[in-house]
Amino acid sequence: MVRATVTAFTIFLAACSNEGAKTDDAKAPPAPAIEAPSLEVIWLAEGFSAPEGVAQAPDGAYFISNVGAEETDGDGYISRVGADGEVLAARFIDNLDGPKGMAVDGGVLYVTDIDQVRTFDATSGAAGAAIAIPDAKYLNDATLWQRDIYVSDSGTGRIWRLAEDGPVLWREGEELSSVNGLLGDGDRLLISTMTSGSLLEATSSGGWRTIAAGMTDADGIGIVPGAAGGGYLVSSWPGEIYLAREGGGVTSILNTRDAGILQNDLTMFGDVVIVPNWEPGTVTAWRVVAN
Repeated sequence: MVRATVTAFTIFLAACSNEGAKTDDAKAPPAPAIEAPSLEVIWLAEGFSAPEGVAQAPDGAYFISNVGAEETDGDGYISRVGADGEVLAARFIDNLDGPKGMAVDGGVLYVTDIDQVRTFDATSGAAGAAIAIPDAKYLNDATLWQRDIYVSDSGTGRIWRLAEDGPVLWREGEELSSVNGLLGDGDRLLISTMTSGSLLEATSSGGWRTIAAGMTDADGIGIVPGAAGGGYLVSSWPGEIYLAREGGGVTSILNTRDAGILQNDLTMFGDVVIVPNWEPGTVTAWRVVAN
């Protein structure tokens, strides 16, 4: 584990933050004239194998999913990382294929694993039932919303709800082409898509709208605290983090594409942002700071 204090990597990331830099006009509408928050590195952990997803354990530690070298050969695993970035258990859960999105509910850890959702005791790591998802091609993210677990299938453009009697198709359609990130937030479900790079909002009453678009290859979603200006953070897995605001404004606040540092399933816990970096195999913790 490496604490990111004064390191070359930290200096590089700070230089890449590029606060307030607008995305290309062809990709997104200009951001409102409000100064974007910045990201300050808290810690950097190393030694992962294609890390992709994040979830919080009952004791406050973080689960990190590792896809591994290949996505179908059983070399995927789940790590446990402390709140300070210390790797507590490199292989807390082993022998998965391509684990990505995770969610914890009622002491159970749900993990998307290509075409099924695997379950484990969130404290001991003991394996539970595996839930097959019909015709699944590339299960990606998972979230808890309205007392149920929802999972996205990027390969089919579908979102599934895990009901007591089995998985239920919740929504599909062109607007969900390459659906990726999911985030349950009270009465609404936030959704990101890779094809259009959209941030979408669905409500339990049937509402549906686009919050922002133009963030191609959108991945993880976080809600920025009001003290830091509000809005949403959306990662683009090839190496960018955007600030999206109500009304469609989109601002790039971090760009590590040229450095080959991927920004995968961004997940927020208060003002702390945890982002796995599939390449180069690191996990970065940031704090959102108002400017």
